Amino acid sequence: MAFWNRKKSDFISLNLNDPVEPEPEAKPAPAPQVAPVVEAPKVVAPEPVKSEPIISTPVIPAPVSVAPVAPAPVVEARPVLPPPVAPPPAPNLNEEEEQKGFFLRFKKAVAKTRENFTERIEDVIKGKKQIDADTLEELEEILIGADIGVQTALDIIEDVRKQVDRQTLKEVGELKAVIKQHLIDILNKATRARGVASETAVPDDVRPYVMMVVGVNGVGKTTTIGKLAQRIKAENNSVVICAADTFRAAAADQLEIWAKRADVPLIQQKQGTDPAAVLFDSLKAAKARNADVLIVDTAGRLHNKQNLMAELEKMKRVAQKEVPGAPHEVLLVVDAVTGQNGLSQAREFLKAAPVTGLVLTKLDGTAKGGIAVAIAKELNLPIRYCGIGEQADDLVVFDPQVYVDGLFE
Repeated sequence: MAFWNRKKSDFISLNLNDPVEPEPEAKPAPAPQVAPVVEAPKVVAPEPVKSEPIISTPVIPAPVSVAPVAPAPVVEARPVLPPPVAPPPAPNLNEEEEQKGFFLRFKKAVAKTRENFTERIEDVIKGKKQIDADTLEELEEILIGADIGVQTALDIIEDVRKQVDRQTLKEVGELKAVIKQHLIDILNKATRARGVASETAVPDDVRPYVMMVVGVNGVGKTTTIGKLAQRIKAENNSVVICAADTFRAAAADQLEIWAKRADVPLIQQKQGTDPAAVLFDSLKAAKARNADVLIVDTAGRLHNKQNLMAELEKMKRVAQKEVPGAPHEVLLVVDAVTGQNGLSQAREFLKAAPVTGLVLTKLDGTAKGGIAVAIAKELNLPIRYCGIGEQADDLVVFDPQVYVDGLFE
């Protein structure tokens, strides 16, 4: 499944999660065959013939001349090399297989939420033949317990109650399907409401595509930027990172580690520098390199919203002077583990920043993954990406259908 495809229309398989096939064991090379050395034939000189001496005329035998025989050439032995071993073929997954693997990973990531949500629903409706008031009350508690949100839970149960009264919903087994459809509708509505649902909305000739990342400290903002850079570059896009959070000393150090890991340039200045100045330098550097994407880290503080708003507005003006329409995305990072507290932080940040989309991190680390629904309904913004693990390829594009299917299957 393609991760970031503003310039691409064809399906791209990253093969980041495919099992590595073991290489075949190389057979030992046979011992080199040495050609036999042909020895030259030995030439034996004839023994002199002894003759009886004649006293009158002694006869002196003539010397026997032996022609020199050249030695036979020695054939040099050459080792016989084994045939080259062909490398194993690279995995070639089609889109259907990749989508199936993507669903399985998502299903594993929301396993804790599924146990706290879907399995509890099954326990409530098991053995019951009709939907009564007690059943609806228990379902409401389950929905609230999964952090779907009080108002969302009340709305869903109220709709179920109306369908029961109209007798359009009679079977207990149909309850899961009704709840599932409600969740999908909420997430899809948020995707269509406002913000940026896809990077493909920006023309291909606009470079760099500027992504500004905001969020309070501790939600995984720096890690998200590193994973974004690594995943976007993995699809043949050039990336530059801007370290504009100049107030937190550790921010630049962490980004430097991720930039080296992803092998992408990092533009930074000394601590306390005006973030807009760092962004200006980063935009110039990205344009000089003809980079496809510029990812901008920002300050993660909320103690003074007025200063934060002024800072972000100044950065926005600087970006727009250099690149039309920049920043093209302002991504708010929210920690799923913090649940309703994370939602409260998101509300405050929306008052200070022009957020266009959300990144939900640590979805695999909570049993209250229903917070994705609460955030989408409350903030009315699309969830662009979510973290389902600690590896670079565990930051994935959020898919409402896959997310809800993972909760119910």
